[in-house]
Amino acid sequence: MFLLLLAVAASLAFGARVTSLSELRDGLSGDLATMGAAAVASRIPRTFLALLAGAALGLAGAVMQGVTRNPLADPGILGVNAGAALAVVVGMATIGLDSTYMYVWAAIIGASLAAVGGYTIACLGAGGATPLKLALAGAALTAALSSLTTAVVLPRGDIAGLVQSWLVGGVGGATQARIMPIVPFIAVGTMLSLISARKLNLLALGDETATGLGETVWVARIVAALGAVILCGAVTAACGPIGFVGLVVPHLSRLMFGVDYRWILPTSAAGGAILLVLADVVGRVVARPAELDVGIVTAFIGAPVFIWIVRRKRVAAL
Repeated sequence: MFLLLLAVAASLAFGARVTSLSELRDGLSGDLATMGAAAVASRIPRTFLALLAGAALGLAGAVMQGVTRNPLADPGILGVNAGAALAVVVGMATIGLDSTYMYVWAAIIGASLAAVGGYTIACLGAGGATPLKLALAGAALTAALSSLTTAVVLPRGDIAGLVQSWLVGGVGGATQARIMPIVPFIAVGTMLSLISARKLNLLALGDETATGLGETVWVARIVAALGAVILCGAVTAACGPIGFVGLVVPHLSRLMFGVDYRWILPTSAAGGAILLVLADVVGRVVARPAELDVGIVTAFIGAPVFIWIVRRKRVAAL
């Protein structure tokens, strides 16, 4: 909780200009007499969106790793974010989607189709959907869907500028109109994910063991996966595709709290919120007076962690 409060304070205080404690207090109280106080007030919705998006992505990543029993599972790596982004872009280009609420529904549909498609591809051949095949199928699917997204955007100059900045992934320019439509979806996705904690613990023991203990495996997977897909769709609709949060945070949660998903899920949500808020602060500070979108910062953080996980699993398999 202390780290979360510290991250929020840093997000409100640091940006193109650093604000003082008095300006921070005035901005939070609504007294916008100074430029610093006005800057603080403008950062409040941005910070709130980063908290929501980070918590949702951290939770979704933990659920996906539990459902697939794949330590490399992440909404960005498995192609879920790419599917959500493609669906939104196609909707904008064909039927003129123009609101966050419409984006969310399109993103959830796209994320669902991508999740099913990636899992189906990984199941082909001998051995079923192994962690390595899931990662390879997700990487191939992400590349294909990203190429299709680019192909849709290039001929459409009317939406190209908006889409290209959105596809990087960021929380800049957050407003109440952008945040409120995704709140109900994140609430539903969070509820479905958290009630799946016990089911994920059973799935970790293996399908046969889970069945022997009275769990209906396919129902457990669908409920948990649906929660993760809703979370990914909502975040992608509001922020664009942001990768690696759902990969990094659950591994840190396991290192600190063990393998019980009743602990992993809530701590992953908290860790994701902290990570994304701090990544947004870093993006604002290192490129001052401009800024780096948070999707770029999380990629710099997540790529080395991804390599470390792959190397560790490879050594363990020898």
